[in-house]
Amino acid sequence: SRMRLDHAMRQALQEGQFRLHYQPQINLANGQVIGAEALIRWRDPLRGEISPSEFIPVAEESGFIVAIGEWVLHQAVEQAARWLRQGWRMPVAVNVSALQFQQSQFADTVAHALRASGLPPGLLELELTESILLRDAEEALRRLQSLAALGVGMSIDDFGTGYSSLGYLKRFPIQRLKIDRSFVTGLPADASDAGIVNAIIQMGQALRLHVIAEGVETEAQRDFLLRAGCDEFQGYLYAPALGPQEFEERVWRRGGPNPPGVGMRLMGGLLI
Repeated sequence: SRMRLDHAMRQALQEGQFRLHYQPQINLANGQVIGAEALIRWRDPLRGEISPSEFIPVAEESGFIVAIGEWVLHQAVEQAARWLRQGWRMPVAVNVSALQFQQSQFADTVAHALRASGLPPGLLELELTESILLRDAEEALRRLQSLAALGVGMSIDDFGTGYSSLGYLKRFPIQRLKIDRSFVTGLPADASDAGIVNAIIQMGQALRLHVIAEGVETEAQRDFLLRAGCDEFQGYLYAPALGPQEFEERVWRRGGPNPPGVGMRLMGGLLI
């Protein structure tokens, strides 16, 4: 079954079956959309929609995640550049797998995608997993510094689910921590989740990092995060991941919270 899925993935990439959806990221303080996370979707002609939770682990196991990740990067960067040409300045975040990050030419791949699209580097954010730190933190630091030199933003995704070294964390050129949805689900009633979320937010503030929570589905969760000092959120409370046209309708054309050109985020000390 896994072999068939791996074969189907490779065929899907060749035949253009993958597509990207974009989930709005919201400033908790003022309700403005300040970014979008690019998320891959796959509709197989025979099997219908296939969840990323089903095919991404297979892609990581086979190594095909590198090819998928490169496709996602180029597509997301081109979409952000297209929006910019239309007058909509919207930072886009792209997930990077540990295997993709370990490729020696990864920084060059990012640089090429930016040059080919004409997108300003500050409008791209790379979401990195904590597992990147488990292999070779010093090598990871060198690669992160190469990426930072390009001018792109970086965040640690699913923070709290891995084994980050706080000593390295404070040295890494990152701008955001992303609270994993597993800690958000129980808010505000679950005392353990509340304690973990508060600790992550306080640590982020101490390190002068923005903190974003994912998987926010209720107003009670949003209100808790706002009181706790969280900066941003994403989740079904505002919108699921949307196709590009749906995203435009939701954010800009239907009286969304920010008009064209106002999708901005404080990153690296600069408002972009």
